[in-house]
Amino acid sequence: MSVLSSLTASKRKAAMLASVTAVAALTLAACSSDSSDDASTSATASTSAEASMAPAADYGDFNVQLSWIKNEEFAGEFFADSLGYYTDAGFSSVNLTPGPSTGVAELVSGSTDVALSDAVSIGAAVANEGAPLKIIGATYQKNPFTVLSLADGGNILTAEDLIGKKIGVQDSNTSLFLALLSANGISPDELEIVPVQYDPAPLTNGEVDGFISYLTNESIIVAAAGYEVADLPFADNGLPFVAETFSVTDDAIANDREKLKAFLYAEILGWTDEVNDPAEGSRLAVEEYGVDLGLDAANSLAGSIMQAEALVVSDETVANGLFTISDQLQTETVASLAGAGIVLEPADLFDMSLLAEVYEAYPELIEYMK
Repeated sequence: MSVLSSLTASKRKAAMLASVTAVAALTLAACSSDSSDDASTSATASTSAEASMAPAADYGDFNVQLSWIKNEEFAGEFFADSLGYYTDAGFSSVNLTPGPSTGVAELVSGSTDVALSDAVSIGAAVANEGAPLKIIGATYQKNPFTVLSLADGGNILTAEDLIGKKIGVQDSNTSLFLALLSANGISPDELEIVPVQYDPAPLTNGEVDGFISYLTNESIIVAAAGYEVADLPFADNGLPFVAETFSVTDDAIANDREKLKAFLYAEILGWTDEVNDPAEGSRLAVEEYGVDLGLDAANSLAGSIMQAEALVVSDETVANGLFTISDQLQTETVASLAGAGIVLEPADLFDMSLLAEVYEAYPELIEYMK
């Protein structure tokens, strides 16, 4: 399925403007749920027309903790910010704080409203620390993590190839890697875990045989530098969980429900643009939001296209909209976590009700391919 579209982001925004400004109707619909069926039916047309002209609620400032630096992985957020989707949804500003971070500490401390994280990090915090957190949606339907190696070096193509190797693992990804080992029946004692940062130089310098990476990031960067790479994708080796998850506190779900739904609405619009125009998403990262990072334009474009085609979309999103997580994937996720000693039920980790309410109010958003 091609992710290219003949519509530009600005044209899509114009086409959807009435719907964007109608985000306040989410609140209106919730408040009017006790009305009689007859009154609701007779007022449908006028309510819809009025909602399209109604100003959004004033939600003030909103803080988002990103899992990584401001590169193309957050192109949907860049679209939502640059094209005014956040503003139209009622936010004075949405502050995108770069990582690396799992977002758990920021959520628990209250310094962020939403963290883009992953199922292992949030699941471990919930199961092991009793953290009052939930995942309410996910940008990546497929786990993007991989054990990156060089074809003429570690050449790690199967889980068994990890045994006896030196694997560079970042502190924030330690739980993730241990879950991978557990899912494949491998003891940490059967290999050497080497603490590293996020620069893959230890891999290319031969200091480690494998390096925990993103398929859309370091794997592309190392290959572009002229190395033949080998990947061991987590998703294909026992950890099929979602990533770049919209993670929030239980308190926010209970007390800031409409604000979170407004944020999700703007995010859907932003990621709709990224799926349809990954080249523009990459440009926003390279030339605007990550301009101080010196991002490589070609690598950024490759990552943007890969995520748009292979990670963000799935049969589930085609049927039910971006960010949705099927019951099957929720079950598979908690099953994979159990192998690492993170014991949860799907309801302990996921709450998809907010996203469901957004799509119930605006079913046209499901048709994200333009």
